[in-house]
Amino acid sequence: MKNINLTITGCMGRMGQQLIKTAKKEKGFKIHSLTEYKIINKKISSIKPQLNTEEAFKKTDVIVDFTIPKCTFEVLKIATKLKKRIVIGTTGFTEKEEKVIKSYSKKIPILKAGNMSLGINLLMYLTEIASKSLGEKYLSKVFEVHHRHKKDYPSGTALMLGDGIAVGKNKNLYNLIGKKFLNKKNFPYGNKINFNSIRKGEIIGEHEVSFSSGKEVIKLNHEAFDRALYSEGALSAASWLMRKKPGLYSMRDLMNFK
Repeated sequence: MKNINLTITGCMGRMGQQLIKTAKKEKGFKIHSLTEYKIINKKISSIKPQLNTEEAFKKTDVIVDFTIPKCTFEVLKIATKLKKRIVIGTTGFTEKEEKVIKSYSKKIPILKAGNMSLGINLLMYLTEIASKSLGEKYLSKVFEVHHRHKKDYPSGTALMLGDGIAVGKNKNLYNLIGKKFLNKKNFPYGNKINFNSIRKGEIIGEHEVSFSSGKEVIKLNHEAFDRALYSEGALSAASWLMRKKPGLYSMRDLMNFK
């Protein structure tokens, strides 16, 4: 089987750099091109970064995008024109933007996840089960910690977990989002899902979902120690996506959760 040609967007970012490291170690992948939002006058892993253009994507098999929403839509527009597969790890999309991404997936295969870690996606699955099993008598909230450089909050992963709670209740996440706290020591449960985000140091990622009846508390949590978790998951997604038709997929599909 021939190597999968990859394009890594946002190659100067934290995840871009991690993806380059992982792609060089993993068998079955070849970095075809790297892109950034501005011209970079130096080579990275013997490849000169380009802007997001048709030329940069023309001969690639899969584009892996961990950038910002504005850049992601720039990439999606080109990818759709060239019929290229894309793995999206970017977070911070609005409900309207999520719908636009879904419309693009009618033309090309897209795997999108707020977190590429297999462990986090298992946690989301368990969150759905807990939410469904515990029912309406239990209130819920989501807590997350990331490095001080992360701008969006709640994190994409926290929203994924919130969605797990919503799915368990057979409701829409956007109708259940409650208050969004930043850097609070403590935060309350509510009739809707409250979120608390801590930004400090160089923490990779910590997430916790809590359910409370007032008489007991159930907690589900995950802690990441190495950013390679996300890049390895993204490359697994890229490989899996090679066999798929146009559609919007998630890590849940890759892991074959029912």
